[in-house]
Amino acid sequence: MKLQKIVNRLQKLHPKEIDLSLDRIKLLCEKLGNPQDEINCIQVCGTNGKGSTISFLRSILKEANIKCNIYTSPHVKCINERFIYNDEMINDDDLSNLLNEIEETNNGQPLTYFEALTAAFFHGCKKYKQNLVIAEFGLFGRGDAVNILKKNLCNIVTSCSEDHLDWLPKNHRTIERIIFEKTSSLLNSNIVVAKQSSDKITECIKKNISKNSANKYYFKENYNFVLKENDFFYYEDKYGNLKIPRPNLNGQFQIENASTAIATLRILDDIKIKDQHIINGIQKAYNIARLEEIKSGKIKDLVKNNRLILDSSHNPGGAKVLNEYLQTLDCNKHVIIGMMANKDHKKYISYFKNISSLTTIDIPNQPNAISGKELKDKFKDFPNVQYKKNIKDAIQSIPLKENDLLLITGSLYLSGEFFNLN
Repeated sequence: MKLQKIVNRLQKLHPKEIDLSLDRIKLLCEKLGNPQDEINCIQVCGTNGKGSTISFLRSILKEANIKCNIYTSPHVKCINERFIYNDEMINDDDLSNLLNEIEETNNGQPLTYFEALTAAFFHGCKKYKQNLVIAEFGLFGRGDAVNILKKNLCNIVTSCSEDHLDWLPKNHRTIERIIFEKTSSLLNSNIVVAKQSSDKITECIKKNISKNSANKYYFKENYNFVLKENDFFYYEDKYGNLKIPRPNLNGQFQIENASTAIATLRILDDIKIKDQHIINGIQKAYNIARLEEIKSGKIKDLVKNNRLILDSSHNPGGAKVLNEYLQTLDCNKHVIIGMMANKDHKKYISYFKNISSLTTIDIPNQPNAISGKELKDKFKDFPNVQYKKNIKDAIQSIPLKENDLLLITGSLYLSGEFFNLN
């Protein structure tokens, strides 16, 4: 209760949920002694794959006994997920105390909720200065509160695609503008560019960072992977080759994310990573609600022996890789979907092929979500589409047969609702 009261107060310090400016957080961090200047950080930006790439980094580093502080957003189950210190999620009391310090230092000045959380994370790193920090850029990197570092160890650019277009001027809602926002202010240490969905996007990134003096590492050019056997992939870069068991995370795109994490850690000379750390870490990585197979719980009980997969993809790029995975499965697929209002719903659903049924639902307690009825109307050309109010009603309406798969997808907020129910 104490934590929620502080969160509620912080959410009222600024009339806008998002206000892309760095002035407020710079001023607040200056009052806190600029804790962000004392960290050794790997920063991660992009549209898709950030969370999974961070999960692989974290898992490999844990195998090497290298402690991490990690900042990601948004959360799925609880706000504490955003604050990892010394490889542990912060508890309620410590987070309450940390946010209370931020509130007192800010002294009622205008501040967005995300800026408050970001300042709190940096401030919390003071207790663990020796740890490696991994911090995710949210939304657009150029105006993101995480983007106030003066130095870092590396920038990772994961797969870039169209998302959050409503935050751009109407005549600038293009992939080129998104790439500019995400990469134009990257620091000049090291830049690792992950596999992109097209050569056009890779070339656009290259052009945008061409004047950046950082050491640059590109997928295919400087590191690569090859699939040769069912349960292994072969990673290769200038340091040599590695035969690695496939990750436990579903989808070939996870091998792409794993390779990006490996490439990053192998170029950082001060981080002593051995081959066995990589092999063990890749197998042990876990990422919540990313093609996650749910094997127990109240919702799982409703689908009985059928496979239940939860995935938080919410933009066209995420839909593309999700459906590449679905096409590898020889079964009937039923999809339950809820989304936020500001997404490209029609483009998202256009990637779904050979789906046996599609059920749209409401996402409760999310004023920025599109209603399931509206979503059904947008998907009216999709065969076998229906609307149900919630996850439970949707599942009970689907005639699942033996070996059928049920997928719940469309939003991180829907994933959070799933976990609350399950």
